[in-house]
Amino acid sequence: MYERLECSIIFPMKTIIERIDTEQTNKDIIKKAGDILKNGGLVAFPTETVYGLGADALNEQAAKKIYAAKGRPSDNPLIVHIADMDALEKIAEAIPEKAVAVAKEFWPGPLTMIFKKTPAVPVGTTGGLETVAVRMPNHPIAKEIIQAGGGYIAAPSANTSGRPSPTTAQHVAEDLTGKIPMIVDGGLVDIGVESTILDMTVEPPMILRPGAITRENLENLIGEVAVDRTLIEPDSQKSPKAPGMKYRHYAPKAELTVLEGELSQVVKEINRLAKEKTAEGYKVGIIGTEETVRRYSTGNVKCIGTRQDEMTVAGNLYGILRDFDSDGTDFIYSESFSTGGIGNAIMNRLLKAAGQHVIFVK
Repeated sequence: MYERLECSIIFPMKTIIERIDTEQTNKDIIKKAGDILKNGGLVAFPTETVYGLGADALNEQAAKKIYAAKGRPSDNPLIVHIADMDALEKIAEAIPEKAVAVAKEFWPGPLTMIFKKTPAVPVGTTGGLETVAVRMPNHPIAKEIIQAGGGYIAAPSANTSGRPSPTTAQHVAEDLTGKIPMIVDGGLVDIGVESTILDMTVEPPMILRPGAITRENLENLIGEVAVDRTLIEPDSQKSPKAPGMKYRHYAPKAELTVLEGELSQVVKEINRLAKEKTAEGYKVGIIGTEETVRRYSTGNVKCIGTRQDEMTVAGNLYGILRDFDSDGTDFIYSESFSTGGIGNAIMNRLLKAAGQHVIFVK
């Protein structure tokens, strides 16, 4: 069991939403966001992965407000976002040469690295751990808000804990209106799934969460990279090395089932299950692709993207799960995807959203 953190945040509060142009940011809005952060408040803002819920990472009371607003378990560490490499030395000890090489290649970008923390980082930010997770996002609004807020911003996904992550400001507003003072609306995010997490405190470095930066990308640069076995073997009795990965995430309200197997047989089985549940009076949702959506005859069919470019699938995943919530869907059936490249991240999120509920179709 985890401890629920107590802090002085009071619900409900007025939440303002400020629309901002990524091409020409509004300095007044950036300053307003920075002032809120410097004064210990919370601001939701876009990154290239998903929207983040920001607080001053070096202010333990501010970090506690993130846990309270999200309903987040207190042993789930927060990722600290920085805007330049010079900021890393204040919060991370023993930065290995491999980490420097990775940072030069993939920062700013969708990659988080874990280091031994310095005393500057409170344990309230790190979930009680002596390590700190650090990322430098590749988004102009995020960069300016981090700088305006003091340079060290803790920012998990800006949603209620366990819900699908937010890829638009509207998603944030659905979950956090009345719980945070400000949402910065920068439009739809670019990638749509959270960053890769790479533990640099072990050798070889280990991926604790898959994302857009793949194992292949990393091994081409620094050689061998391990992967947490619980990501490869989801039925493993071992606990994930990243504390947050042991909790159910990304989950829609409906019961989600992922079907794996030869695609034509998967489509056939989804059609059968959808007809069965519809006949019983349930609302059924189906997650298909451009290649298959016309082959479904029953249910609310949504196109998640094309198998020819799985970045489109990643970008639409959370939005579609939230759409099914809005539609009042009871059961969702989804095709599965390849486990190469970004497909690893897609399947990791999809299986966690489904609570590992998978049907293998022969």
